[in-house]
Amino acid sequence: MTFLLAAIIVAITLAVTFWASKRNTSAGDFYVAGGRISATQNGIAIAGDYMSAASFLGITGLIALNGYDGFMYSVGWFIAYLTVLFIVAEPLRNLGKYTLADMLVYRLKDPRVRTYAAVSTIVISTFYMIAQVVGAGSLISLLSKGAISADLAIPLVGVLMIIYVVVGGMLATTWVQIIKAMLLMFATIVMTILILSRFGFSFSTLLGQVEAKNGAEFLGAGVKYKNPIDLISLCLALVLGTAGLPHILVRFFTVPTAQDARKSVVWAMVLIGAFYVMTAFMGNAANALLGKDAIVAANAAGNMAAPLLAENLFGGAGTLGGEFGLAFVTAVAFATILAVVAGLTISASTSFTHDIYNGVLKGGQASEKDQFRVARLATVAVGIAAILLGLAAKTQNVAFLVALAFALAASANLPVILFTLFWRRFNATGAMWGIVGGILFTLLLIAISPNIMKIDPDTLTTGRHLIQANAIFPLENPGIISIPAGFLFAYLGTLIGARRHTPEDDRIFEDMQFRAYTGAGVDGTVAAHD
Repeated sequence: MTFLLAAIIVAITLAVTFWASKRNTSAGDFYVAGGRISATQNGIAIAGDYMSAASFLGITGLIALNGYDGFMYSVGWFIAYLTVLFIVAEPLRNLGKYTLADMLVYRLKDPRVRTYAAVSTIVISTFYMIAQVVGAGSLISLLSKGAISADLAIPLVGVLMIIYVVVGGMLATTWVQIIKAMLLMFATIVMTILILSRFGFSFSTLLGQVEAKNGAEFLGAGVKYKNPIDLISLCLALVLGTAGLPHILVRFFTVPTAQDARKSVVWAMVLIGAFYVMTAFMGNAANALLGKDAIVAANAAGNMAAPLLAENLFGGAGTLGGEFGLAFVTAVAFATILAVVAGLTISASTSFTHDIYNGVLKGGQASEKDQFRVARLATVAVGIAAILLGLAAKTQNVAFLVALAFALAASANLPVILFTLFWRRFNATGAMWGIVGGILFTLLLIAISPNIMKIDPDTLTTGRHLIQANAIFPLENPGIISIPAGFLFAYLGTLIGARRHTPEDDRIFEDMQFRAYTGAGVDGTVAAHD
């Protein structure tokens, strides 16, 4: 039944892809669906892009095994969109056309910045994509009970994501994400209602059973994160990193106006907030109804908590209802993987084609036909690279790569975005220093952290690792150090590249801010103010 439901979802998404192919006729269509996605559609797609398998399966398992500490992931990922709403969404849409680099170059007037921003996008997307592809292989193998090996699952996901993006471009990717978001919300709502019916529609009763089974300390901090600084560092990376994730930022170019970009974030926050609240119900119910031992026996990282809970809620193991519940949740998890990797793929291929090929190599003079052709070739190349890297890393512990992608985005992209928007004296040298310094320093801290220096061999395939006292850098996530360092690199670079400040610099900055927050000059409107 699992394979049947997964096949139905794939068939529906492929049908949507071939429908979208008829409207995918130019570079603009491929990059951002011609900017014709509505605010509501884009908000649902953002939610679909953001709510990954790590959210659905991983956080449910983390809460089931670690209580309050596991729920902090939900809080961090939800609160992150406040940063996106209040700081990034509107100015990004008004100053850019297809990518983050467009916004930076509009203010800084230096083509070198485009190259650096494109490299940052590709690096961050690659780390995120490896984690998703490897996770897809492990997850599909796990959920299929070994019927599909990781060696087969990784190429399968890679081929499907290439088809989605090459054939349908951003329009197909958007609708795949919308379908996935609707399926995921439907599954979590149904499961939450069934959970509440088991506990007299009282969350307090549910928590009471969890406390009785695990002790009062399970509902407090410190079960997973013994070092509070590590938890703070993780939350900083999650909250600030989202505003710099390329595959999230590119979605703001798919809507007609900046107002639609803001509305998109509001729609996304409603869905994402509701979803993460429901993970608290699912995680605690999995603990109360299944028990930690049963969850760990199925998968030590807790990734099977949601599917096993669905099986229990729909009738239990061995029943038709239980089999359907397990199969449906498994199929939804598969759809979740496809939607996220498609979003990452189009983000990386768009950045390469628009920023590097057209912006740098062709000096902005490449024809629409050439950009469209190169974008498709870049998508195939990105897909093949993702498959090969995924296969090479399939036996490694890559759980930290998702958190690393957030830390990279917060350390390299966010400082440059904020300084571009708000610091009058910021310059191109500062942007290049901020991007390169943020990336390299974050990678250095990861290299000397417990994630790399000392990993317990028994945890390689579980996604769980232990803090080791002999790691040079003691924190699992470098955000608390690397994010301030990213701002420092951008600041120092600005001082090093500083020249005499002129009235023309002030005019450029003021015009940029006026356009960023009013939309003047976008789509033929009045270009400047008096």
